[in-house]
Amino acid sequence: MIKAMGRGSRQMCKVDKYGFPRNKPLLRQKSFYGLITGDIVKDVVNQGKKIGTYIGRVAVIKTDSFNIKNQTETVQCISYKYCKH
Repeated sequence: MIKAMGRGSRQMCKVDKYGFPRNKPLLRQKSFYGLITGDIVKDVVNQGKKIGTYIGRVAVIKTDSFNIKNQTETVQCISYKYCKH
């Protein structure tokens, strides 16, 4: 279940043929509410459509919710309020 996710190496901006930047770097937030993609979390959901306990890796999306993936299923749009490391 534990797997290395890397540090997110990507090209921050395009460069010209001399190596100078052509445009501004894109700003991206890596963590939301203290969680980053790949963290193992436990979610205990008490109300709503997705009642239950979920344990798995979190995928960070830009809204106030996360996707949780374990070995058998993927649960989408779980609120950050239920997620604990």
